[in-house]
Amino acid sequence: MYRRATSGVRSASLSRLSSSITKIASTETASVSSPSAMSVLNSTTTNRSKSFSSALRSFRVCSASTRWSHGGSWRSPASLRAQSRNSAPVMEKFERKYATMASEHAYKDILTSLPKPGGGEYGQYYSLPALNDPRVDKLPYSVRILLESAIRNCDNYQVTKDDVEKILDWENTSTKQVEISFKPARVILQDFTGVPALVDLASMRDAVKSLGSDPNKINPLVPVDLVIDHSVQVDFARSEDAALKNEELEFKRNKERFAFLKWGSTAFQNMLVVPPGSGIVHQVNLEYLGRVVFNSNGFLYPDSVVGTDSHTTMIDGLGVAGWGVGGIEAEAAMLGQPMSMVLPGVVGFKLDGKLKEGVTATDLVLTVTQILRKHGVVGKFVEFYGEGMSELSLADRATIANMSPEYGATMGFFPVDHVTLEYLKLTGRSDETVSMIESYLRANNMFVDYNEPQQERAYTSYLQLDLGHVEPCISGPKRPHDRVPLKDMKADWQACLDNPVGFKGFAVPKEKQEEVVKFSYKGQPAEIKHGSVVIAAITSCTNTSNPSVMIGAALVAKKALELGVEVKPWVKTSLAPGSRVVEKYLDRSGLREYLNKQGFQIVGYGCTTCIGNSGDLEPEVASAIEGTDIIPAAVLSGNRNFEGRVHPQTRANYLASPPLVVAYALAGTVDIDFEKEPIGTGKDGKSVYLRDVWPSNEEIAQVVQYSVLPSMFKSSYETITKGNPLWNELSAPSSTLYSWDPNSTYIHEPPYFKNMTANPPGPREVKDAYCLLNFGDSVTTDHISPAGNIQKTSPAAKFLIDRGVIPENFNSYGSRRGNDEVMARGTFANIRIVNKLLKGEVGPKTVHIPTGEKLSVFDAASKYKTAGQDTIILAGAEYGSGSSRDWAAKGPLLLGVKAVIAKSFERIHRSNLAGMGIIPLCFKAGEDAETLGLTGHERYTVHLPTKVSDIRPGQDVTVTTDSGKSFVCTLRFDTEVELAYYDHGGILPYVIRSLSTN
Repeated sequence: MYRRATSGVRSASLSRLSSSITKIASTETASVSSPSAMSVLNSTTTNRSKSFSSALRSFRVCSASTRWSHGGSWRSPASLRAQSRNSAPVMEKFERKYATMASEHAYKDILTSLPKPGGGEYGQYYSLPALNDPRVDKLPYSVRILLESAIRNCDNYQVTKDDVEKILDWENTSTKQVEISFKPARVILQDFTGVPALVDLASMRDAVKSLGSDPNKINPLVPVDLVIDHSVQVDFARSEDAALKNEELEFKRNKERFAFLKWGSTAFQNMLVVPPGSGIVHQVNLEYLGRVVFNSNGFLYPDSVVGTDSHTTMIDGLGVAGWGVGGIEAEAAMLGQPMSMVLPGVVGFKLDGKLKEGVTATDLVLTVTQILRKHGVVGKFVEFYGEGMSELSLADRATIANMSPEYGATMGFFPVDHVTLEYLKLTGRSDETVSMIESYLRANNMFVDYNEPQQERAYTSYLQLDLGHVEPCISGPKRPHDRVPLKDMKADWQACLDNPVGFKGFAVPKEKQEEVVKFSYKGQPAEIKHGSVVIAAITSCTNTSNPSVMIGAALVAKKALELGVEVKPWVKTSLAPGSRVVEKYLDRSGLREYLNKQGFQIVGYGCTTCIGNSGDLEPEVASAIEGTDIIPAAVLSGNRNFEGRVHPQTRANYLASPPLVVAYALAGTVDIDFEKEPIGTGKDGKSVYLRDVWPSNEEIAQVVQYSVLPSMFKSSYETITKGNPLWNELSAPSSTLYSWDPNSTYIHEPPYFKNMTANPPGPREVKDAYCLLNFGDSVTTDHISPAGNIQKTSPAAKFLIDRGVIPENFNSYGSRRGNDEVMARGTFANIRIVNKLLKGEVGPKTVHIPTGEKLSVFDAASKYKTAGQDTIILAGAEYGSGSSRDWAAKGPLLLGVKAVIAKSFERIHRSNLAGMGIIPLCFKAGEDAETLGLTGHERYTVHLPTKVSDIRPGQDVTVTTDSGKSFVCTLRFDTEVELAYYDHGGILPYVIRSLSTN
């Protein structure tokens, strides 16, 4: 969310905020570099000279590369940037010139030196204990990070003393929906979301130039890391060369995209691009990019990050405050806008005891997800504490933090303690760096030492879990929070076959539940029935960062092989590690060969099955399923299993730990009771049960201790930016303005800024609008945003074919997110979407109301646009839940949608709609389209004032229809600044105009 301006006069506050983008926010790099430089930026002086602004801009350009350091001898992100840019002389000149202004910082009195144990000092920091405010000691640790940021960046301009006071008084203010400003230390992207962000930045440069200003003003102004990890697909599996073949095909498909990203890595300052094949963004963030504490030229402050992937929260396991935002929000943060947010409530989750034998971190996280989902934590932080923390490894904590989006929290935060420090050492951070981190966090009251008495902290609400009560489980078949105890799985599966169609039902008639399809697989007889496993994938950031479950999976594979039980040959098995380190410790343990022999060869280093990059099934398997009502299953160690996401032909998808993924692949079905039924027959003819192949916790721990070494992390990340031959051979233009290729089907200049004028267009009338789509509850961004494979009969496919692209080169929607023409056609194209206008028919179509035609959503929207007719969307609760996809807002905008009326919105998606200028409206409590008798065949007029100055965040808005119905909604522009974005036609036009006039 974006904060409400604190001034009573909206126009004045917005004007000041606009000018701050170039005068202050554009110098974010300086604001954290030293006390004196920061004091300049935090000055409340309003009469700055042109020369001062010029100095700030010069400083911004030259200081981007000297701000980060791991403190180790191996190459850090700081040293990577410093290869090409060195800002020390400019820094010194800047500091000398403006050091006299240091006294103007509002909290100069608490600026404190941090001594080194052996003499000297690490640097200076803003000391929370020096506030002498007893409220600090009761604050959750996650809120203390917000407090430190507000104090450090307090300029009474973008961040005010009022913001600081709101955070200090968190116990009272967190219940009142107050807003604060927050400046993250950095931004992280993956390539699916990074490409459209760079496309927008490139087109913004063109727009700024067309308005007569300097296009080079468009630059990331906070450090940005972009990890290319979402483009690899599992086209090849079950072979030793699968990873190499998939990588070659990845580069063949994505040459244009990768060249564009390579251009961006040099055209834009302050950006690090990690080449393909390096690992999953969240695991790279955890093992390498995360600082925990920054030491920037002698100024210390906590690491914090926002990312364009909702699972950015994985870094919370390391004690780094991080969460997912939409691509639109991230772009604004990159351009110097402060993040504005409602001060969150914090749920304290106490952990006691220890996990039982045979229980994995995945079992724990699925249990936690169900508990928190039931408790209700949307928009809140969750902070874990308690004696049970000492029993959880850092990897276990990261597993829990990763799934924050699945339980709905903004963060699942684990404060830094001794476990964190040991992990930092394990992953190659130097002893000196770890000592600095511990010293700073202890001094600033941000470190938890469970060897000392614990002071009670205040939380919004409290939960408690005895780890000993966690039992083995999986989750599915369609949602990550639908946990199923493993002992109940067979009964639950049978119930799903019986139940009506829904999240836990397939409505298979009794007489068809035993149906079997027999086929020939590579000359051998095979069969598939309801529940047969056709995909078994050890994938995703959730689990491949955790050595215990990876070693556990390998041991299950080994024990089964030794007993003579093998994975069914027609099951598509795969292993996609989150970093190269996984391969190293699997090799050292000697266990990798057993995964290989069971078909779990490494297929690539990136996010694969969990995002729909599962590749095709074998032709024989796909043909056996095609045209039948059989419900095959996928079992994956990921975090998302929404219907239609993993693979079009797997209607049942279950999340499970890596050892259970192997177990289900061995059994070949999810229709099994592991306690009573064997997973196979051994070479001696005897039945083999899961308990026969399941390793003990002690056995796993011994292998992990022997196999996972700090040297593996160092060697893996020393070479991370060297790329590979395919990446290094890519040529990229050297210009600062991008040369758009009109024939490209991957990268296309978006239309958002075409014919843009210097003056904002103001509010747009929504009159007599047709309903494009009418949805029920829980419509996710997987339903809205183009994702997965491009169906061969879709409008996007027709567009590509018309441009000479053959179907085998369609690639995925994710890979084409840089082309708005493809993405607009793929919006609402999910094959499992349920639109009430179709009266029960499932699929990506709608009814064009004026003619009654049943059309694809894109074709219907095009008809409305051609006729000059507005459209809206009706929706139920939790509209836009799921991944933080910017295209879930951009796509509807391009389709001509002017407003969405829903029972409730997911946090990020609502913000993205506001950022694109689409009006988010909520039905009043107890009302929805059904209770109001709305069919979606009406025409809707939204009665908003015609002047933005007459609109207030959260005000009541009347909506009338041509059928005579009238109802009142709540306007979900939640802040004054979001109204400013609406006035300008979106957040990016707002930034462009701000930059062009300063």
